[in-house]
Amino acid sequence: MARTHGQIGRLDRADLQSELRRHGLRATASRLAVLETLRTADSPSSHGEVADVLASHGWDRTTIYRNLLDLTRVGLARRLDLGDHIWRFEPTGERAADEGLIWRFVCSECGDVSLLRGVTLVVAEGAQIPASLREEHAELQVRAHCDACVTPSEKAVSAAPVDEEPAEG
Repeated sequence: MARTHGQIGRLDRADLQSELRRHGLRATASRLAVLETLRTADSPSSHGEVADVLASHGWDRTTIYRNLLDLTRVGLARRLDLGDHIWRFEPTGERAADEGLIWRFVCSECGDVSLLRGVTLVVAEGAQIPASLREEHAELQVRAHCDACVTPSEKAVSAAPVDEEPAEG
């Protein structure tokens, strides 16, 4: 799955400026663009991905990175390490999946990250799990090959019917 980022200018600029100022940040053009890039991305983005999206604006990578750190420091973004030692950033607040359980899919081959929407956790009665999984914000990560990285033999196996009950023998 390829990551997509929306077009800069899609979100209301006055709302973004107001939000930055409420959090004690100056509403510079580069900071507005970084925040909008995070909010229009379909999954958490690395510094390099954000810098690539904004390359045509002429801001250097250091400026982009400092803006990402500023947004994280004031709580407008969250920094993630999904096990591959690449920091990724995602927005918090109105665009983020801050309520309930967040499921992330990470491709173990190409490293692509996506949110799994519509997935629920069903807990068996009497299961011993931390209360936060029942009541609060929690994040779960699933690692496997994405559709683009699955080999033809893996696709054939995944398409094969699965027996409901194991064969006795």
